[in-house]
Amino acid sequence: MKFAGIIAEYDPFHNGHAWQLAAARRLGAQWVAVAMSCGLTQRGALPLLPEPVRVEAALKCGADLVFALPAPCACAGAEAFARAGVRMLAAAGCDALVFGAETPDSEQLMAAAQLLNSEEYRRELKAQLAAGARSFAAARQGAVQALGPDSSLAALLDKPNNNLAVEYCRAILEQNAALTPVPLPRQGADHGQALTDHGCYASASALRTLWAQQGAAALEPFVPAAALELYRQAEAAGQYTDFEAAGRCQLALLRAACRGPEPFAAVRGVSEGLEHRLENGVRQCTTLPQLLDALTTVRYPRARMRRLAMDAALGFTAAGTDSLPPYLHLLGGRKSALPLLKNAALPAAASLAKLEKQDAACAHMVQAQMAASDFGALCRKTAAPMGEIYRQKNIFLTD
Repeated sequence: MKFAGIIAEYDPFHNGHAWQLAAARRLGAQWVAVAMSCGLTQRGALPLLPEPVRVEAALKCGADLVFALPAPCACAGAEAFARAGVRMLAAAGCDALVFGAETPDSEQLMAAAQLLNSEEYRRELKAQLAAGARSFAAARQGAVQALGPDSSLAALLDKPNNNLAVEYCRAILEQNAALTPVPLPRQGADHGQALTDHGCYASASALRTLWAQQGAAALEPFVPAAALELYRQAEAAGQYTDFEAAGRCQLALLRAACRGPEPFAAVRGVSEGLEHRLENGVRQCTTLPQLLDALTTVRYPRARMRRLAMDAALGFTAAGTDSLPPYLHLLGGRKSALPLLKNAALPAAASLAKLEKQDAACAHMVQAQMAASDFGALCRKTAAPMGEIYRQKNIFLTD
């Protein structure tokens, strides 16, 4: 492993992320590139901090290059999220993919990925769904249990980071990407776990909650000093998301969409009459949490409904945005690492305006990215004007 890749959100960057970057170095990586969620996150929400803050934190704590994982690809289920990140890092020339997992066993994760990519799995999954599985996740696990040589593969899928790890492996196989999977054990708190006795490690969701309750200073035990300084500066400037305001703005966009003909019918992910369910919920609910409560069922998990609501608010359609990233948008890097981009297999540039002119696919993706960026700029504690994404400073560090 010489050129490692990591798919991340850094929402916010914390000690566990710093440990992962350092571990990649210890395993032999001379360079580390990150595909980082830009504009939106996988949970279907705005990130706590804007891209320049998160990029600078990553670079000061060990990354060499940071690319933008475009908003439509970032705000997606595990399969699409993984496919997009793998596509970008393979195109950048990475030779390994480093990721966290509860079960850091590459052979077992690859075995599960091969099973999920098989025709036998697809047939069994359909059978599980037809038999009335309570949810897609249950049907997926049941199908693996039915086909797997033992129960260990099905047990893998019961953990959130293992699930994503298997999707990374599936994407590597599907794309025939020249990436060696390098799973690492998670440090400290589990994904989504509240603050517990894990020393200097905490989950990103716990840190977002801690920020909301006590401010950036409260994150000090759990984030690198270089990152904490950036967070304090962002807090003082109001450059962080006001999630209550974001919920009201999102609901306003959804209400405006209800005035059009056949609202939400073209939104990606809509099926089985979900557009009508969404429209009814938007017309009746007065807060975003209330809307998500109304949409969530055993069949329709809250995470999926949160992404659906965001897609609907920003007008993400399957025709326009349901594709792999067509470019590499460089958000920042170490100047010594920039020559690596000469061999990129996708158009690569620090200028989004330049990438937008490449072709129709690039233009579609940039327009979707701009919609997410403008929404996020409006929802910060101190709102910013439109078009910020074209003007934001790229972060370049000298060694």
